Amino acid sequence: MDLGLKGKKAIVTGGTRGIGRAIAEQFADEGADVAFCARNPEQVAATAKALEAKGVKAYGTAIDVADVQAYMDWIKAAAGQLGGLDAFVSNVSAMNSARTVEGWKAGFDLDILSTAMGIETAVPLLEASGQGSIVFIASTAGVETAQGPRPYGAVKAAIINFVSGLANEVAPKGIRANTVSPGTIYFDDGVWGRRKREDTALYEKMLAANPMGRMGSPQEVANAVVFLCSPRAGFVSGANLVVDGAMTRRVQF
Repeated sequence: MDLGLKGKKAIVTGGTRGIGRAIAEQFADEGADVAFCARNPEQVAATAKALEAKGVKAYGTAIDVADVQAYMDWIKAAAGQLGGLDAFVSNVSAMNSARTVEGWKAGFDLDILSTAMGIETAVPLLEASGQGSIVFIASTAGVETAQGPRPYGAVKAAIINFVSGLANEVAPKGIRANTVSPGTIYFDDGVWGRRKREDTALYEKMLAANPMGRMGSPQEVANAVVFLCSPRAGFVSGANLVVDGAMTRRVQF
């Protein structure tokens, strides 16, 4: 299926590894130009080279999204490099589960404050597109409490709530806003790759909990994200698309 993204302009945060890298590559495969950021300069350079090899323009920048002003400045600069902005994907997360002052602060500063200020910067740029789309990467941890109370689940729940209200606000501007909530997603240098090596019992428990008998891949999340960013999903806004292989037991409202 042609998603109608050829020549479109996309920004992806955290675009060098795992889900973010898969999203950036999927945009490039669909013919969209991509600007992305991450903290590691070497990974940024390697990712930009790989994306350009797909025949699109790719701009990578090494920044820390937790630096709110630098992040906001980068979004404006990235849209300038691209020559506009049609899709904005917020993928970064502190991934913090520590119930300490530092753990809560890390989750709030990165997952909520930086994310929200990034959107305030991106919305005027997306409005000029006429078909702008925003996708936040949330988590099934934001809709279920399978592993108990954690900053990570709380901030992801906040993001889902925020995007629901955002979708209503930006719809008259020709912009759609959705979240995608992955379940257990496996890649070697990701959370579940580390758990497989360091906490085999927990890894096997979570693997067995999925009705499909496996964990998902970054590509499967990317497929959902890029579809939501495309004109093919032109009447989908305010949704939280769960990508978890039917692992969550709640009824999806």
